[in-house]
Amino acid sequence: MRASRRTIVMLLMATAVAGCVGGTALRSLPDREPSLRPVPNPAFDAWVEAFAGRAAAQGISRATIDRALGAAGFLPGVIERDRNQTEFTRSLEDYLAIAASDERVATGRAMLNRHAGLLSRIEARYGVDPAVVVAIWGLESRYGERRGDISVVSALATLAYDGRRGAFFEQQLVAALRILENGDIPVERMTGSWAGAMGHTQFIPTSYLAYAVDFDGDGRRDIWSEDPTDALASTAAYLARSGWQRGRPWGMEVRLPTGFDTSLAGRGTTRSVGAWNSLGVRTVGGRSVPDHGPASLLIPSGPSGPAFLIFRNFTVLTRYNNAQNYVIGVGHLADRIAGGPPLAAGFPPDAQGMTISDRRELQRRLTAAGFDTGGADGVVGPDTRAAISAYERAAGMPVTGQPSMTLLARLG
Repeated sequence: MRASRRTIVMLLMATAVAGCVGGTALRSLPDREPSLRPVPNPAFDAWVEAFAGRAAAQGISRATIDRALGAAGFLPGVIERDRNQTEFTRSLEDYLAIAASDERVATGRAMLNRHAGLLSRIEARYGVDPAVVVAIWGLESRYGERRGDISVVSALATLAYDGRRGAFFEQQLVAALRILENGDIPVERMTGSWAGAMGHTQFIPTSYLAYAVDFDGDGRRDIWSEDPTDALASTAAYLARSGWQRGRPWGMEVRLPTGFDTSLAGRGTTRSVGAWNSLGVRTVGGRSVPDHGPASLLIPSGPSGPAFLIFRNFTVLTRYNNAQNYVIGVGHLADRIAGGPPLAAGFPPDAQGMTISDRRELQRRLTAAGFDTGGADGVVGPDTRAAISAYERAAGMPVTGQPSMTLLARLG
């Protein structure tokens, strides 16, 4: 099998240049980093041969094994990404500036309107708020623009061979082969992220097998297609199976009374809404909090930042991604898509004493001075740090790459 596998890899490398999946956000193969091209690796080839036997022992047909693994190539760039996942965690303020940006909200509202009929049918079957489904779509792939164009079989085989989480990725690879065996997608169209997440809402293969649905009735659970029908319905099915409560919110922003005991906050502390009301917790409009069931209080940015009461559906969303910022991001984006307002409470200044407005103004001034920050969203990422460094270097200053009020004033 090894010789034929290498031949097919070379054919795929040639044909993949012709197009890409995911609209304008994705790049064709020649523009990718070289490390995302398959490269020869005899040890990987030997691992694939051994895995083929294990896959066959789990009931995968030889035809599927040969077709899928024959096209699998070793992708060193996948290992680089796995090894170098950033330890940096964005603040909730920065996360929401990206997750619920004006552009993402506007596009989400357009998508909610465009797919209103479909989303209504999905809600009728699964009971999940259409805005929540659209918000997940928006965060996972920018409404389908960034579905990923890496071979899922190659990525998963590379990660399983590498061995850092070998058992997990081998399980995902077997699941991917089962998807191919079921005929939902041909191997050349099974593309996704470097970690093997697939389609409009980024299902990993085991989650796909457990929750994906054929909502349009064409006999295939196609989450990769330009048509998002099956992907959006599969997301709703996932949430419904995880315990989504129809007609209830994920949470809501609330206002805390002066002197509130912040030790009562945290996902591990749950009280009735009546108990929270008795402690002086109110809606941002000053009213008693409506009873949507037992709730916990979150104050992710401290007592001077926004506060949230979260309900059962918050926990359901953690099944999709357990990161607190992600769940708040989905919830808040869904609220905005549905016509809700921005957060009422502001965020405290950062460690440099800067507000998000200060950081936006710094980015605008740097760009105007010829040091492009790539936008003015107030989120200090690599482009902004590079622009600061370039400015400092040109001005004969110590090069720190760090924003500051002093730098902002100097650029004034």
